[in-house]
Amino acid sequence: MRRRPATATSAPAIPATLTLGVEEEFLLLDPETGESMPVADRVRDALSGTAREQARQEFRHSMVEMVTPVSPDLARLRDHLVALRRAAARAAAAVGARLVAVGATPVCEAHRTVPDEQRYHDMSRRFGPVAHDPAVCGCHVHVGVPDRELAVQVCNHLRPWLPVVQALTTNSPLHDGRDTGHASWRSMQLERWPSIGPTPHFDSAADYDATVQDLITAGIMLDAAMVYWYARPSASYPTVEVRVGDVCPTVDDTVLVAGLVRALVATMIDEVGAGVPAPRIRDCLVAAAHWRAAHDGVDGELVDLRTGRPRPAWDLVDDLLVLVAPALTRHGDRDLILREVDRVRRDGTGATRQRRIMADTGGNVRVVLDHLAAQTTAD
Repeated sequence: MRRRPATATSAPAIPATLTLGVEEEFLLLDPETGESMPVADRVRDALSGTAREQARQEFRHSMVEMVTPVSPDLARLRDHLVALRRAAARAAAAVGARLVAVGATPVCEAHRTVPDEQRYHDMSRRFGPVAHDPAVCGCHVHVGVPDRELAVQVCNHLRPWLPVVQALTTNSPLHDGRDTGHASWRSMQLERWPSIGPTPHFDSAADYDATVQDLITAGIMLDAAMVYWYARPSASYPTVEVRVGDVCPTVDDTVLVAGLVRALVATMIDEVGAGVPAPRIRDCLVAAAHWRAAHDGVDGELVDLRTGRPRPAWDLVDDLLVLVAPALTRHGDRDLILREVDRVRRDGTGATRQRRIMADTGGNVRVVLDHLAAQTTAD
C-alpha cells in the first residue's frame, strides 16, 4: 500500500556544524588462542567512572560496546575514542582477555548463548541459529539531525554512497582462522538477519514508521529497535545513524569514517534543502553494490550506483571526496580527511593490512591478532 508523503511543517533549524557520536563494538579474545572469551560482564564491572557509564551490553558475552559522548568536532571525538578504547583494554586485561577491534570472530567462539535478558531470549527463539552466529562488531556513526522528517530524506539520499563508506571500513577477512575471500565477513554474516541491509526508499517519516510496523506485524522484527538498516533515523537520539561499517582497527580509521559520514549527511541535507530528489535505485542493485563492497573493499572494483557499472574502488572514493568537499571545508575537516584517505590509500584498510600480515607470516593468525590488539589502543 502506497502512503502519501507528509505535508510540510516547520522544521527545527539545522546548525551549520553537525555534532557527532560513535558507537564501537569490540571482541574480547583469549591472548594465547585468539578464541572469543565470554567475559563481557566482568569487563564492564572492571570499568569505572565515565568509561563505565559509556559501556553497553551487547548480544554476545564476548563483546563490549563503548559509546562516545556527543562531540562538536573530530579532535574531541578522537580524544573520547582513545580514552574509551584504553579504558576497555585495561578492563579486559584485568580479567585475562584482550580487547580487539575486528569486524568478525577471527578464530572461533565456543560460548554463543545470549545474555540473560528477555528480549535477547525472544530473539533467540524467533531467529534460531542465526541469533547464535559467531560475534560480529560494527562502527555506528551518529550525526545530529534534529528533524525526523529530514532524517528520513537524508537516508534516501545516502543510498548511492554507503557502499563506498562500507568498502573503506572493511576489517574482517578472517573466519575460522582462514581468509574468507571477503574483505568484510561481518557483512556476509549479517545478511542472514531479515531486518539488516540497505535502507529502503521512504516517502516520509510516516511512511517509514508504517513500514516498520508492517514488518513487526509480519514477524520480521520483534520491535522497532530491530531496524538494522545501514542508515536510519536513530531510535534513541535525534540523529541519522550510519551503521554499515566494520569496527575500525585504529582510532584514526574511525575518525576518518566519522568525518566522511558527517560530511555526507551535511551534503545530503543541502541537497534536500535545494529540492534535489533522491535517486530512485532498484533495491537489488543497491544490495549488489553492498555485496561488492564487502567482497572487494577498496582493493578491487565497486558498483557506481549512478550508472550501475563497476569502476575501480578508488575512483569512487575520489568522487565521494569531490562531492563532500564543501561540507568538509565548512566543518574544518578537509585537510585531516584528505590526509587520512591518503594513508588508507597507501597502507590499505584493516582487511588489507590483515591479509598482508597473513601473507608475510605464512598464515599466522596469532601475529595478525597481536597486531590488531596493538592497533586497537594505539594513539
